[in-house]
Formats: sequence, structure tokens, C-alpha cells
Amino acid sequence: MQTHSPASSLQQWQNTGHYFQYREHRIFFQDSASNKPTLLCIHGFPTASWDWYKLWPTLSTLFRVVTLDMIGFGFSDKPRDYHYSILDQADLYTAFLKHLNIQSVHILAHDYGDTVTQELMARQQQNPEFDIHSVCLLNGGLFPEVHRPRLVQTLLKSPIGKYLAPLLNEQRVSRSLRDVFAEKTQPSHQELQEFWQLINYNNGIKIFYKLIEYMNERVQHRQRWVGALQQASMPVRFINGLDDPISGKHMAERYVELVPNPDVVQLKGIGHYPQIEDDAQVLTALLEFYQAIGIIEPKST
Repeated sequence: MQTHSPASSLQQWQNTGHYFQYREHRIFFQDSASNKPTLLCIHGFPTASWDWYKLWPTLSTLFRVVTLDMIGFGFSDKPRDYHYSILDQADLYTAFLKHLNIQSVHILAHDYGDTVTQELMARQQQNPEFDIHSVCLLNGGLFPEVHRPRLVQTLLKSPIGKYLAPLLNEQRVSRSLRDVFAEKTQPSHQELQEFWQLINYNNGIKIFYKLIEYMNERVQHRQRWVGALQQASMPVRFINGLDDPISGKHMAERYVELVPNPDVVQLKGIGHYPQIEDDAQVLTALLEFYQAIGIIEPKST
């Protein structure tokens, strides 16, 4: 399988991207621009749309792939005086699809993006502004009662968070990221540099304590967001890296307990970032899912 980026570097990814306005802020996005069905990729915390670069070449042969850096992340604006929330990020994606005149999507999400997707699924069950035809979720805190945040995350959402955030540097963030990758799939030095560049772009590290509020939102809206999974009207697959200390095997087990007819793919020896740690396995799981639900033909592999 092809695993190279459509851009040869993070700098080129930025240079070939586009921007649109959301609440007077510039939002960075990528669009493979074709007439194929649309796949919306939703990234996690604390990184950005670059997380999808290994999957992009293959997926863009099958879909019109669109993705953005959420407000507060990556190359998008990171206003200091802003109320960051999952609900607002869901509004952002709705505005994004409207900007591109897209009425229906398949969704591929990871981590924080899973929670945004749960909110979008909940809206689909009530008063949808666009149609969601299928959902694939990678490691994320779908059920807050079994989510295991790292110490730095817990401290950031505490009263000392706003004082701690400016003290975080590349070395500390890199150490935290390495801790959530599996032992044999550790990020390269270049990948860690790219993560840091995205995180700290426009002094983004200083708003970390605001972004981390999503952990409280997961508890507050648990019934709505877990209910969205339990009552989903579209096919849903959960692809889980089992060695993830935050949302690994224990999250997959909880998913099987709570979600009717669960479709779970368990990836052994993979941590929190399956799409980066083993993109080939993730692509296989994705393509099998899309074949099974009739989105693509078996010959596409």
C-alpha cells in the first residue's frame, strides 16, 4: 500500500492547504477535490490534520477527502480569548461542510475527534444539517468512566493549568507523546518535531489549558454522546490500538459492553496513534469496512 504523504513535508502540507473564515478566525483545511463520495477526517488532541498524511494517498483514490485543523490546533487560529468546546468544534465542521457545499459524508476520526463525531452523530439523530453515512473511530475517550488521562492532562484541566501550560516545552511534550505510542512503534525524531511545530504554532501551547476542557465535557454530556453510539443509524467501526495507555484495550472492552452489535478491530502492539504507528493495518481495516458496507468494490484493494 502507498504510505507517502501527498506533500513531501509538513511545510508543503501547509503551503498546499487553504483557509476559510469561522467566527472571524482563519481555519486551515485540505481538500483532495474530486467528485467521489466525501470522507471527512477529524483529528485529535493535541495535534492536527497532518495526522492523516500517511492515509491520504490511498483514501483520496476512493473518496474526496477533506480535513481541517480545528480552531486552537495546528495551522488554524488560536485565539486566547475564546471558549473552546466540543460543541463549538462540531459547529465548525458544520460550517466547513457548508463552505464546501457538501451535504453528506463518511467520517474517520481519532481521539478528541471521536468526541466531536459523537456530537455530530447526536445531531444527526435530532436535526441534521448534513448526512453521515458511516463512521470509523480510532483510539479515543468514548466512555469517560474508563478514559485514563495522562498526569499532564489532569494537571492542565486543574486550577494550575493556566500556569503550567506556558512551562511546557518541546522536550516535555515529546516525552508525553512517546508515552502513548506502543513500545515498538515509537515516533521518529522528525515526527516529534512536526507534532511540536503544530502544537506550538502561533504560541498554541499557551491555550492548552483551555483546549483540555473537553475532558470535563465528556463527563457532562456522557449520556448524549454514548447514546449517539448506542443509537447510531449508520454503520460504525471502532479501530483500537490495544497498547494505548489512555484509550486502548480497556476502551475496546467497554465499547463491546455498551454498544449493540459492536464492530471492533483490535490492533495488537499499537498505541494511541494507529494511523501513524501502523498505517497499513489501519488502511486494511478501513477498506474492509467500506467494502462490507458497499461503499467501495473489493477490487479497490
